[in-house]
Amino acid sequence: MQTKTAPSSAPASAGSLYYIEQMTRHLAAYLLLYGALYCGWGVLSPFLPAVLAWQGASPGEIGLLLAAGMVARLASIPAAGLVADRHNATRQVLAGLLAAAAMLGIGFVFAQGAGALLLVTILHAMATGPLGPLPDALAVSAAREGVRRSFDYGWVRGAGALSFVAGNVLAGLAVTEAGFPHIVLWINAGLFAVTAGVVFLLPHTDGGDRSPQDRAPATASGTAIVARLGALLGLPSFRWLLIAAGLISCSHAFYAGFATLRWQAAGIAPGTIGFLWAIAVGSEVLVFLVIGRRLLTLLGPAGVTALAAGAGVLRWTIMAVTTWQPAMMLVQPLHGLTFAAQHLAAMAIIARVVPSHLAATAQTLYAALGVGVLSAAVTLASGALYERYGGQGFWPMAVLCAAAVPAAFVLRTGLRRHGATNPSL
Repeated sequence: MQTKTAPSSAPASAGSLYYIEQMTRHLAAYLLLYGALYCGWGVLSPFLPAVLAWQGASPGEIGLLLAAGMVARLASIPAAGLVADRHNATRQVLAGLLAAAAMLGIGFVFAQGAGALLLVTILHAMATGPLGPLPDALAVSAAREGVRRSFDYGWVRGAGALSFVAGNVLAGLAVTEAGFPHIVLWINAGLFAVTAGVVFLLPHTDGGDRSPQDRAPATASGTAIVARLGALLGLPSFRWLLIAAGLISCSHAFYAGFATLRWQAAGIAPGTIGFLWAIAVGSEVLVFLVIGRRLLTLLGPAGVTALAAGAGVLRWTIMAVTTWQPAMMLVQPLHGLTFAAQHLAAMAIIARVVPSHLAATAQTLYAALGVGVLSAAVTLASGALYERYGGQGFWPMAVLCAAAVPAAFVLRTGLRRHGATNPSL
């Protein structure tokens, strides 16, 4: 086999300059993608319930609409991944869903009555559900070692977290100025449309970089779909990732739904509550941008998963026993471990153990089964937990994280057998 080499007359620095240029171009494209996408999410997410209320939905109907959207996402997320991998068309599927999400978001403006709101909510949720895992499939593929060491995945994911916060601020200012919440739908549509265009600016790293064993023919039969799912679920490391990550992720459901209510009941001022949430987001950004890669190098992805689970046990235990403000400020940075570090570990594991031609399917299956199903179940149970036990509902969340610790150690053994010892992304 012949190996292509650079001409001997080329300056020694030419190769370095080329790879610096490549890295800069790749990084800029993904920063733009994640920046526009997560800013769009940040604009819409806080005000979607307000939009539904403005359209005439009662609080009970809003709860049902949001629950229906959650179920719709669980169906559309793996379906999008299967289609993307089957046709080697992750970019095209992502761009199409972004365009559809932009148009369907505007559809809320014209939806009158419960039936119309339900239809738009379900269609919008189906379009937006895969918008998290599909970009991750592309970014992890571009960042992973052995393909093209272009950038650290944590950089672009951290930029997305910052953009989400910027979207929150932008939405608040826009709604205040406009006097009605519908303005966020138009801003979100514009940002999603921009993101759809950015998708086609991304450098190609999936497909051409695949090894021969990773290339698979585009087949559309039901047997092929079952075979793809079976191939993924047949990977022990991937199965244990779904279990460990699912337990840690779903433990956040009670926090997301009822932490603010618990703090309000304890007499904590709204400004302080906002500051507590800001600390959590700040720790997330810190892990993504600064310390996440170091943790992966030091502990490995399974070790980081165990660390995230342990941090969850500590975080939820303290929140179960006290609302003392200094204690709350001390535990909020643990969000960087329970969410951001665990997410980076999951991306590293998927990059190591999943063949390239199943990357999108793996990401969407992880989002649907590893995160979505358990989180939906715990979300449904959280209301009854809080109504009956108040802040003591954090104890079951600590138990969920404790159960993830042994799963993480089994995962570590599986990764060693797989030979996936390099944790970098």
